[in-house]
Amino acid sequence: MFEGSTVRGRLKRYAKVGSAVSGLAVKMAGNRYLGMELDKDKHARDLKEALGGLKGPLMKVAQIMSTVPDMLPPEYVEELGELQSNAPSMGWLFVRRRMAMELGQNWQKHFVKFGREAAAAASLGQVHKASDGKNDLACKLQYPDMQSAVEADLKQLKLIFAIYRRYDKAIDPSEIHSEVASRLLEELDYNREAAHMRMYRDILRSVKKVHVPEEFPSLSTSRLLTMTWLQGKNLLTIKDKPQEYRNKVAENLFRAWYVPFYGYGVIHGDPHLGNYSVRSDGSINLLDFGCIRVFTGKFVRGVIDLYRALEKNNEEMAVHAFETWGFKKLSKEKIDVLVQWAEFLYAPLLEDAARPIQDGDGKMYGAEVAAKVHRELQLLGGVKPPREFVLMDRAAIGLGSVFTHLRAEVNWHRLFHGLIDDFDGRILEDKQNCALRKAGVPQVL
Repeated sequence: MFEGSTVRGRLKRYAKVGSAVSGLAVKMAGNRYLGMELDKDKHARDLKEALGGLKGPLMKVAQIMSTVPDMLPPEYVEELGELQSNAPSMGWLFVRRRMAMELGQNWQKHFVKFGREAAAAASLGQVHKASDGKNDLACKLQYPDMQSAVEADLKQLKLIFAIYRRYDKAIDPSEIHSEVASRLLEELDYNREAAHMRMYRDILRSVKKVHVPEEFPSLSTSRLLTMTWLQGKNLLTIKDKPQEYRNKVAENLFRAWYVPFYGYGVIHGDPHLGNYSVRSDGSINLLDFGCIRVFTGKFVRGVIDLYRALEKNNEEMAVHAFETWGFKKLSKEKIDVLVQWAEFLYAPLLEDAARPIQDGDGKMYGAEVAAKVHRELQLLGGVKPPREFVLMDRAAIGLGSVFTHLRAEVNWHRLFHGLIDDFDGRILEDKQNCALRKAGVPQVL
């Protein structure tokens, strides 16, 4: 039986996490305050093993934490990052029971083929390749009892963040918790994800080289989502392809994420390797639509205003932009530090030339800048990032990491200006409301 689906299993589950997290706190504190030696590589592996075995929301949180700059030491980021694409899957007996619960005891009559082994496995569910005789299908099946697991894990997450806050004051994670909670609860509803998928199909219909699956409502429920199977390869398989090909892939990824954002105020907040694949022609398959964030036109305008502030070296406009994002009570010193991070993120957009997404040979996108910003915020008493900032920052860092892996050299400036030069917040919100209504997306939490 699935480990988290029984009281006994859940207690074992939390004992395992509690030991790992408490150990992290004690060892990190000892390392920080007592000068104790800590084998971070080994401890990071232990933490990954504990979280990865949970098959639930805390693993999703670990994925998010692994992409927030300097939230964890590099050794932990590297290990937890593997949870994004290397999650262990559940066996055939589990799959048969879950499919029977969703489509009935005779569920197999709907399929000519149904793969016994999971084609992909993640934190909240796993995907099986199937066929109805006419179409290759992807069946995304949620693990059992995830609602109660999410609610319990969100309580555990508060403990994790409280421990984190004790030894590091640079970032107040309370709003991060609120955002993660809302998005995780939304991800449990596969009807909502199907609506997100319909919306993205409509939004990206005119964008060449970006593909979105089509749902099969008769083979879907709130915990089973069946869609067309899109053939493609993992990004890491194309790292040694010709420069021109890698650049095209990067451009397609950029449009896949930012056409919806600057045109409709919608962003895909989960750009890890398991959520898209690459076709032989360099086009992109978007594969997962559970973590979608909707923003107001005012917020999107604030993102553009910060760019304009850096372009014009206008401090007053930068302050206004940060306030529009939701940052509060920022001193001039804190603004100056946040601008350092903004200058890093916007740097490739400000230069009208083909260039890498970051300078230097760093493997981790933005790691050095993030560490410097983190240290300075710590000295200034820290900041409280607004919840709207969480997935925007995650998307930027996640895609930046992808572009770094690709060693892409693109004119990001022209790609960006092609999306923002005619921006109008009212038009965006009209298009957004129409897209949400047409796709049947439920009211945003």
